[in-house]
Amino acid sequence: IKTILANLPIYFYEIPASSTGKYHPKFSLGEGGLVRHTKVAVRIAREMLQLKQFAFNDFEQDLIYGSLIIHDGLKYGMDYDVNTYFLHPQYISNFVMELLGQGKFKSSRLTMVMLAHVVATHMGQWNTNKYTLDELPLPQTEVDNFVHLCDYLSSRKFIDVKFDDDNNIIE
Repeated sequence: IKTILANLPIYFYEIPASSTGKYHPKFSLGEGGLVRHTKVAVRIAREMLQLKQFAFNDFEQDLIYGSLIIHDGLKYGMDYDVNTYFLHPQYISNFVMELLGQGKFKSSRLTMVMLAHVVATHMGQWNTNKYTLDELPLPQTEVDNFVHLCDYLSSRKFIDVKFDDDNNIIE
């Protein structure tokens, strides 16, 4: 995950989670909004993984956290564009596979392929749009669905998470 983060465009750390503000709460808008959205998705995962009904093993939990950390890493493409890209899940998935092909990871090939799959499916049922014939893959596994759920909850407008000046969640 550190390798992927180090290779993402710098805009990931600076931009809002939404170009229009239509689909994300206030905390994820403005400078650094995408990082705040990501932190909330990870925090939601952490809270839910403490519940007995989610019996993911350590590897699956690591896969969940890693996927959530990078899921929107190329939301605006490799070169920043003013609008989010519908295919951004596929872009980040392909990015993981490109880095894998370059031998950039210490993790197993299978682990990285699984990570690429999970991020490719993070949009869940919103896998089509009216502007293109492209179709994103749907979640297939419990991990896929869990990651989608955490991302979805992090994007709900009724969620009001407070952050300090360093973009840390205030308890």
